[in-house]
Amino acid sequence: MFTGIVRELGTVVAFDGSRLVVAAAETAASARVGDSVAVAGVCLTVVERDNTELAFDVVPETLSRTALGRLEPGNAVNVEPPLRVGDQLGGHLVQGHVDAVGHVRSVAAEGTDHRVWVDAPENVLAYCIEKGSIAVDGVSLTIAALDDEGLEVALIPHTLAVTTLGSLEQGAEVNLEADVLRKDVDGLTVVRLP
Repeated sequence: MFTGIVRELGTVVAFDGSRLVVAAAETAASARVGDSVAVAGVCLTVVERDNTELAFDVVPETLSRTALGRLEPGNAVNVEPPLRVGDQLGGHLVQGHVDAVGHVRSVAAEGTDHRVWVDAPENVLAYCIEKGSIAVDGVSLTIAALDDEGLEVALIPHTLAVTTLGSLEQGAEVNLEADVLRKDVDGLTVVRLP
């Protein structure tokens, strides 16, 4: 479980399509083999580590459902260690189970902020409400607006500076995870007693 509050901007060291190695010294210092770590919003299991790097095995299922396959050495990635009991919940509950890959429709500067429209499939939009939560590449954001094709988020200068979202361009692929609480409520079945 994560919060969508990115703790570190990591760098892809190597990715051969199945083994992903990320330099993320702060996270690597406390992670153990077997821990979950969110990388670009995708929950991955640490399979090797040293004091500065983490290695993860990425299976075809993950590649087919996320934008991780686009990663190359030198790319920046959002990194978040798992939420621990007693940690502050500053964003929203994020599982790292990506629902779909979205495509950036537009990025517009608005003073020091940016407004970003992301086209998303229906299976994500069905759980989106204005002022609700969405995770974009693992970053907890508030939905500013919706239309039939996607959603808009407003990015403050801090988010632009400390996450990969500051370098988004039109056409970029992003990992999307709808609010887990909305999905859980939608999945509830009301049982009526006689």
